[in-house]
Amino acid sequence: MAARAPFVIGDYEVRAGTRRTVEIPVAKLYTHTPLHIPVEVVHGRRAGPVLMVCGAIHGDEINGVEIVRRVLKNSALRHLRGTLVAVPIVNIFGFVQRTRYLPDRRDLNRCFPGTETGSLGGRIAYLLRSQIMENVSHIIDLHTGAIHRFNLPQIRAELKNPETTRMAEAFGAPIIINASLREGSLRAYADSQDIPVITFEGGEALRFDEVVISSGVKGVVRVMRALEMIPAKKGPMAPKSRSETAANSQWVRTDMDGIMRPVARLGQRVRKGQKLAMVADPFGESESAVLSPCSGIVICVNNLPLVNEGEAIYHIARFDELSEAEAAMKHFRSSYESDLADDVLPVHPWDENPK
Repeated sequence: MAARAPFVIGDYEVRAGTRRTVEIPVAKLYTHTPLHIPVEVVHGRRAGPVLMVCGAIHGDEINGVEIVRRVLKNSALRHLRGTLVAVPIVNIFGFVQRTRYLPDRRDLNRCFPGTETGSLGGRIAYLLRSQIMENVSHIIDLHTGAIHRFNLPQIRAELKNPETTRMAEAFGAPIIINASLREGSLRAYADSQDIPVITFEGGEALRFDEVVISSGVKGVVRVMRALEMIPAKKGPMAPKSRSETAANSQWVRTDMDGIMRPVARLGQRVRKGQKLAMVADPFGESESAVLSPCSGIVICVNNLPLVNEGEAIYHIARFDELSEAEAAMKHFRSSYESDLADDVLPVHPWDENPK
Protein backbone atom coordinates (compact mmCIF):
# COMPACT_ATOMS: atom_id res chain seq x y z
CA MET A 1 0.00 0.00 0.00
CA ALA A 2 1.38 3.40 -1.00
CA ALA A 3 2.44 5.70 1.84
CA ARG A 4 0.01 8.48 2.68
CA ALA A 5 1.08 11.93 1.53
CA PRO A 6 2.36 14.39 4.15
CA PHE A 7 -0.02 16.94 5.65
CA VAL A 8 1.00 20.45 4.65
CA ILE A 9 0.40 23.37 7.01
CA GLY A 10 2.03 26.68 6.22
CA ASP A 11 5.67 26.03 5.39
CA TYR A 12 5.70 22.70 7.23
CA GLU A 13 5.06 19.10 6.24
CA VAL A 14 3.96 16.41 8.68
CA ARG A 15 4.69 12.87 7.54
CA ALA A 16 2.08 10.12 7.88
CA GLY A 17 2.35 8.31 11.21
CA THR A 18 3.96 11.29 12.97
CA ARG A 19 2.92 14.35 14.95
CA ARG A 20 4.45 17.79 14.92
CA THR A 21 3.96 21.11 16.68
CA VAL A 22 3.86 24.01 14.25
CA GLU A 23 3.97 27.71 15.11
CA ILE A 24 2.13 29.93 12.63
CA PRO A 25 3.43 33.53 12.82
CA VAL A 26 0.67 36.05 13.49
CA ALA A 27 2.13 39.47 14.31
CA LYS A 28 4.51 41.21 16.69
CA LEU A 29 4.07 43.02 19.98
CA TYR A 30 5.17 46.64 20.42
CA THR A 31 8.47 45.22 21.71
CA HIS A 32 9.02 43.50 18.36
CA THR A 33 8.47 40.15 20.07
CA PRO A 34 6.84 37.76 17.58
CA LEU A 35 3.56 35.98 18.40
CA HIS A 36 2.56 32.62 16.93
CA ILE A 37 -0.55 30.47 16.90
CA PRO A 38 0.56 27.04 18.18
CA VAL A 39 -0.82 24.09 16.23
CA GLU A 40 -0.23 20.39 16.75
CA VAL A 41 -0.85 18.07 13.82
CA VAL A 42 -1.31 14.34 14.36
CA HIS A 43 -1.19 12.77 10.89
CA GLY A 44 -2.36 9.16 10.84
CA ARG A 45 -0.90 6.49 8.58
CA ARG A 46 -4.33 5.73 7.10
CA ALA A 47 -6.59 8.13 5.22
CA GLY A 48 -9.63 9.54 6.97
CA PRO A 49 -11.31 12.76 8.07
CA VAL A 50 -9.28 15.86 8.90
CA LEU A 51 -10.69 17.20 12.16
CA MET A 52 -9.78 20.63 13.54
CA VAL A 53 -10.36 21.11 17.27
CA CYS A 54 -9.79 24.71 18.37
CA GLY A 55 -10.10 26.72 21.58
CA ALA A 56 -9.77 30.28 22.87
CA ILE A 57 -11.01 32.09 19.79
CA HIS A 58 -12.15 34.33 22.63
CA GLY A 59 -8.92 34.76 24.56
CA ASP A 60 -10.41 34.45 28.06
CA GLU A 61 -12.30 31.20 27.35
CA ILE A 62 -9.65 28.86 28.67
CA ASN A 63 -11.48 25.56 29.30
CA GLY A 64 -11.00 24.70 25.63
CA VAL A 65 -7.23 25.00 25.97
CA GLU A 66 -7.20 22.27 28.61
CA ILE A 67 -9.64 20.12 26.63
CA VAL A 68 -7.30 20.19 23.63
CA ARG A 69 -4.29 19.36 25.82
CA ARG A 70 -6.01 16.29 27.27
CA VAL A 71 -7.27 15.09 23.88
CA LEU A 72 -3.69 15.19 22.60
CA LYS A 73 -2.66 12.90 25.50
CA ASN A 74 -5.19 10.22 24.50
CA SER A 75 -3.41 6.95 23.74
CA ALA A 76 -5.96 6.11 21.01
CA LEU A 77 -4.23 8.66 18.77
CA ARG A 78 -1.56 6.01 18.13
CA HIS A 79 -4.15 4.29 15.95
CA LEU A 80 -5.45 7.47 14.31
CA ARG A 81 -7.10 7.25 10.91
CA GLY A 82 -7.10 10.63 9.22
CA THR A 83 -5.63 13.79 10.74
CA LEU A 84 -6.20 15.74 13.93
CA VAL A 85 -5.35 19.45 13.76
CA ALA A 86 -5.33 20.83 17.32
CA VAL A 87 -5.33 24.61 17.82
CA PRO A 88 -5.60 25.22 21.58
CA ILE A 89 -5.22 29.03 21.42
CA VAL A 90 -6.57 30.83 18.36
CA ASN A 91 -6.71 34.35 19.85
CA ILE A 92 -3.16 34.48 21.19
CA PHE A 93 -3.41 38.26 21.84
CA GLY A 94 -6.51 37.89 24.01
CA PHE A 95 -5.10 34.84 25.79
CA VAL A 96 -1.93 36.68 26.81
CA GLN A 97 -3.96 39.68 28.03
CA ARG A 98 -6.70 37.51 29.65
CA THR A 99 -9.40 39.20 27.62
CA ARG A 100 -12.09 38.10 25.19
CA TYR A 101 -11.04 40.58 22.53
CA LEU A 102 -8.13 41.59 20.34
CA PRO A 103 -6.06 44.70 21.16
CA ASP A 104 -8.36 46.85 18.99
CA ARG A 105 -11.41 45.51 20.92
CA ARG A 106 -12.64 43.49 17.96
CA ASP A 107 -14.25 40.09 18.48
CA LEU A 108 -12.22 37.60 16.44
CA ASN A 109 -15.32 35.42 16.08
CA ARG A 110 -16.98 38.16 14.03
CA CYS A 111 -14.07 38.61 11.59
CA PHE A 112 -14.38 35.58 9.29
CA PRO A 113 -13.57 34.95 6.50
CA GLY A 114 -11.09 37.77 7.03
CA THR A 115 -8.78 39.55 4.63
CA GLU A 116 -5.03 39.57 4.16
CA THR A 117 -4.83 43.38 4.44
CA GLY A 118 -7.69 44.24 6.80
CA SER A 119 -7.89 44.76 10.57
CA LEU A 120 -5.89 42.62 12.98
CA GLY A 121 -8.95 40.41 13.50
CA GLY A 122 -9.47 40.11 9.76
CA ARG A 123 -5.83 39.17 9.24
CA ILE A 124 -5.89 36.48 11.95
CA ALA A 125 -9.17 35.08 10.59
CA TYR A 126 -7.68 35.03 7.09
CA LEU A 127 -4.56 33.28 8.41
CA LEU A 128 -6.59 30.59 10.20
CA ARG A 129 -8.81 30.13 7.16
CA SER A 130 -6.08 29.94 4.55
CA GLN A 131 -3.48 28.02 6.55
CA ILE A 132 -5.74 25.52 8.33
CA MET A 133 -9.49 25.58 7.68
CA GLU A 134 -9.22 25.10 3.93
CA ASN A 135 -7.54 21.75 4.61
CA VAL A 136 -10.01 20.28 7.11
CA SER A 137 -13.20 18.26 6.71
CA HIS A 138 -14.78 18.69 10.20
CA ILE A 139 -14.48 21.26 13.01
CA ILE A 140 -15.16 21.32 16.77
CA ASP A 141 -14.97 24.87 18.17
CA LEU A 142 -14.59 25.04 21.98
CA HIS A 143 -16.06 27.94 23.98
CA THR A 144 -17.20 28.94 27.48
CA GLY A 145 -19.65 31.48 28.78
CA ALA A 146 -18.56 35.12 28.94
CA ILE A 147 -17.06 36.73 32.03
CA HIS A 148 -19.23 35.96 35.13
CA ARG A 149 -21.59 33.76 33.07
CA PHE A 150 -21.53 29.99 33.54
CA ASN A 151 -22.80 27.91 30.62
CA LEU A 152 -24.20 24.44 31.09
CA PRO A 153 -22.24 22.01 28.87
CA GLN A 154 -24.05 22.22 25.55
CA ILE A 155 -23.59 21.96 21.80
CA ARG A 156 -24.62 24.73 19.43
CA ALA A 157 -25.00 23.90 15.77
CA GLU A 158 -27.18 24.55 12.76
CA LEU A 159 -28.68 21.13 12.23
CA LYS A 160 -29.67 21.36 8.57
CA ASN A 161 -26.47 19.45 7.66
CA PRO A 162 -26.90 15.72 8.53
CA GLU A 163 -23.17 15.35 9.23
CA THR A 164 -23.29 18.29 11.64
CA THR A 165 -26.25 16.66 13.39
CA ARG A 166 -24.35 13.39 13.63
CA MET A 167 -21.40 15.15 15.27
CA ALA A 168 -23.65 17.05 17.68
CA GLU A 169 -25.42 13.89 18.81
CA ALA A 170 -22.19 11.91 19.07
CA PHE A 171 -20.60 14.56 21.33
CA GLY A 172 -22.99 13.65 24.12
CA ALA A 173 -23.60 17.02 25.81
CA PRO A 174 -26.96 17.00 27.63
CA ILE A 175 -28.33 19.90 25.56
CA ILE A 176 -28.10 20.65 21.84
CA ILE A 177 -29.16 24.12 20.70
CA ASN A 178 -30.24 24.37 17.08
CA ALA A 179 -28.56 27.77 16.80
CA SER A 180 -28.68 30.05 13.79
CA LEU A 181 -25.39 31.21 12.30
CA ARG A 182 -23.89 34.59 13.21
CA GLU A 183 -22.34 36.60 10.43
CA GLY A 184 -18.56 36.72 10.68
CA SER A 185 -18.24 33.72 12.99
CA LEU A 186 -15.97 30.75 12.40
CA ARG A 187 -19.07 28.56 12.41
CA ALA A 188 -20.79 30.63 9.72
CA TYR A 189 -17.74 30.57 7.46
CA ALA A 190 -17.24 26.82 7.91
CA ASP A 191 -20.91 26.22 7.11
CA SER A 192 -20.60 28.35 3.95
CA GLN A 193 -17.82 25.99 2.83
CA ASP A 194 -19.92 22.89 3.65
CA ILE A 195 -17.60 21.96 6.53
CA PRO A 196 -19.62 20.30 9.33
CA VAL A 197 -18.96 22.32 12.50
CA ILE A 198 -20.21 22.17 16.08
CA THR A 199 -19.56 24.57 18.96
CA PHE A 200 -19.15 23.24 22.50
CA GLU A 201 -20.05 25.70 25.27
CA GLY A 202 -19.31 25.02 28.93
CA GLY A 203 -18.22 26.86 32.06
CA GLU A 204 -17.24 30.52 32.30
CA ALA A 205 -14.39 32.75 31.17
CA LEU A 206 -11.05 32.69 33.02
CA ARG A 207 -12.00 29.64 35.08
CA PHE A 208 -11.14 25.97 34.76
CA ASP A 209 -14.02 23.65 35.59
CA GLU A 210 -13.27 19.93 35.90
CA VAL A 211 -16.74 18.69 34.99
CA VAL A 212 -16.89 20.89 31.88
CA ILE A 213 -13.37 19.92 30.82
CA SER A 214 -14.02 16.23 31.37
CA SER A 215 -17.27 16.32 29.41
CA GLY A 216 -15.54 18.28 26.64
CA VAL A 217 -12.71 15.76 26.33
CA LYS A 218 -15.16 12.85 26.26
CA GLY A 219 -17.24 14.65 23.67
CA VAL A 220 -14.32 15.22 21.29
CA VAL A 221 -13.27 11.58 21.66
CA ARG A 222 -16.85 10.40 20.99
CA VAL A 223 -16.98 12.47 17.80
CA MET A 224 -13.65 11.02 16.67
CA ARG A 225 -15.01 7.52 17.25
CA ALA A 226 -18.21 8.37 15.34
CA LEU A 227 -16.04 9.58 12.44
CA GLU A 228 -14.05 6.31 12.71
CA MET A 229 -10.85 8.25 13.31
CA ILE A 230 -10.00 6.19 16.41
CA PRO A 231 -11.05 2.66 17.40
CA ALA A 232 -14.18 1.97 19.41
CA LYS A 233 -13.64 1.62 23.14
CA LYS A 234 -12.86 -1.95 24.26
CA GLY A 235 -14.64 -3.70 27.10
CA PRO A 236 -18.21 -3.22 28.32
CA MET A 237 -20.03 -0.46 26.53
CA ALA A 238 -20.76 2.58 28.69
CA PRO A 239 -24.39 3.74 28.81
CA LYS A 240 -25.11 5.91 25.79
CA SER A 241 -25.04 9.61 26.56
CA ARG A 242 -28.36 11.41 26.34
CA SER A 243 -28.81 14.64 24.41
CA GLU A 244 -31.98 16.63 23.81
CA THR A 245 -32.34 19.31 21.16
CA ALA A 246 -33.87 22.64 22.12
CA ALA A 247 -36.42 24.20 19.81
CA ASN A 248 -35.09 27.67 20.74
CA SER A 249 -33.85 29.64 23.74
CA GLN A 250 -34.54 32.96 25.46
CA TRP A 251 -32.49 35.33 27.62
CA VAL A 252 -34.11 36.67 30.78
CA ARG A 253 -33.25 40.24 31.80
CA THR A 254 -33.73 42.11 35.06
CA ASP A 255 -36.09 45.09 35.20
CA MET A 256 -34.22 46.95 37.95
CA ASP A 257 -30.73 47.79 39.16
CA GLY A 258 -29.55 46.16 42.36
CA ILE A 259 -28.16 43.08 44.03
CA MET A 260 -29.33 39.74 42.66
CA ARG A 261 -30.04 36.68 44.78
CA PRO A 262 -30.40 33.66 42.46
CA VAL A 263 -33.11 31.11 43.14
CA ALA A 264 -33.08 28.81 40.10
CA ARG A 265 -30.03 26.62 39.47
CA LEU A 266 -28.13 25.82 36.31
CA GLY A 267 -29.66 22.80 34.60
CA GLN A 268 -32.93 23.13 36.54
CA ARG A 269 -36.29 22.66 34.87
CA VAL A 270 -38.39 25.79 35.32
CA ARG A 271 -41.98 26.60 34.42
CA LYS A 272 -43.41 29.80 32.95
CA GLY A 273 -43.88 32.38 35.71
CA GLN A 274 -41.52 30.60 38.14
CA LYS A 275 -39.24 32.78 40.27
CA LEU A 276 -35.66 32.72 38.95
CA ALA A 277 -34.07 35.37 41.20
CA MET A 278 -34.73 38.33 43.48
CA VAL A 279 -33.19 41.76 42.83
CA ALA A 280 -33.13 44.36 45.62
CA ASP A 281 -31.47 47.66 46.47
CA PRO A 282 -28.72 47.52 49.16
CA PHE A 283 -31.19 48.51 51.91
CA GLY A 284 -33.92 46.07 50.89
CA GLU A 285 -36.49 48.86 50.57
CA SER A 286 -37.35 47.86 47.01
CA GLU A 287 -37.29 44.28 45.81
CA SER A 288 -38.41 42.63 42.59
CA ALA A 289 -38.75 39.01 41.53
CA VAL A 290 -37.38 37.93 38.14
CA LEU A 291 -39.85 35.46 36.64
CA SER A 292 -39.25 32.99 33.86
CA PRO A 293 -41.04 34.03 30.65
CA CYS A 294 -41.24 30.41 29.48
CA SER A 295 -40.88 26.80 30.55
CA GLY A 296 -37.55 25.13 29.90
CA ILE A 297 -34.11 24.25 31.24
CA VAL A 298 -31.70 26.86 32.65
CA ILE A 299 -28.59 26.70 30.45
CA CYS A 300 -26.71 29.82 31.63
CA VAL A 301 -26.57 31.76 34.88
CA ASN A 302 -24.99 35.15 35.60
CA ASN A 303 -22.73 34.60 38.64
CA LEU A 304 -22.19 38.31 39.38
CA PRO A 305 -24.75 39.51 41.98
CA LEU A 306 -24.44 43.18 40.95
CA VAL A 307 -26.82 43.81 38.06
CA ASN A 308 -28.14 46.71 36.03
CA GLU A 309 -31.56 47.13 34.51
CA GLY A 310 -31.76 45.22 31.25
CA GLU A 311 -28.85 42.91 32.07
CA ALA A 312 -29.16 39.27 30.97
CA ILE A 313 -29.05 37.04 34.04
CA TYR A 314 -30.55 33.70 32.92
CA HIS A 315 -30.71 31.81 29.64
CA ILE A 316 -33.60 29.35 29.22
CA ALA A 317 -33.71 26.62 26.55
CA ARG A 318 -37.15 25.57 25.34
CA PHE A 319 -38.00 22.00 24.37
CA ASP A 320 -40.90 20.26 22.69
CA GLU A 321 -40.49 17.41 25.19
CA LEU A 322 -39.38 19.11 28.40
CA SER A 323 -39.49 15.91 30.46
CA GLU A 324 -36.98 14.30 28.08
CA ALA A 325 -34.63 17.26 28.48
CA GLU A 326 -34.91 16.98 32.26
CA ALA A 327 -34.06 13.27 32.01
CA ALA A 328 -30.97 14.12 29.93
CA MET A 329 -29.84 16.52 32.65
CA LYS A 330 -30.27 13.85 35.34
CA HIS A 331 -28.27 11.40 33.22
CA PHE A 332 -25.51 13.98 32.84
CA ARG A 333 -25.38 14.61 36.59
CA SER A 334 -25.15 10.91 37.36
CA SER A 335 -22.39 10.38 34.77
CA TYR A 336 -20.08 13.07 36.12
CA GLU A 337 -20.75 12.07 39.72
CA SER A 338 -19.64 8.51 38.97
CA ASP A 339 -16.64 9.52 36.87
CA LEU A 340 -15.03 12.01 39.25
CA ALA A 341 -13.72 11.23 42.71
CA ASP A 342 -15.24 13.11 45.63
CA ASP A 343 -11.98 14.86 46.41
CA VAL A 344 -11.84 16.55 42.99
CA LEU A 345 -15.56 17.03 42.38
CA PRO A 346 -16.43 20.72 42.65
CA VAL A 347 -19.79 22.02 43.83
CA HIS A 348 -21.78 23.27 40.87
CA PRO A 349 -24.77 25.58 40.56
CA TRP A 350 -26.74 22.71 39.04
CA ASP A 351 -26.13 20.32 41.97
CA GLU A 352 -29.37 19.27 43.62
CA ASN A 353 -27.73 18.59 46.99
CA PRO A 354 -24.52 20.67 47.28
CA LYS A 355 -22.07 19.42 49.87
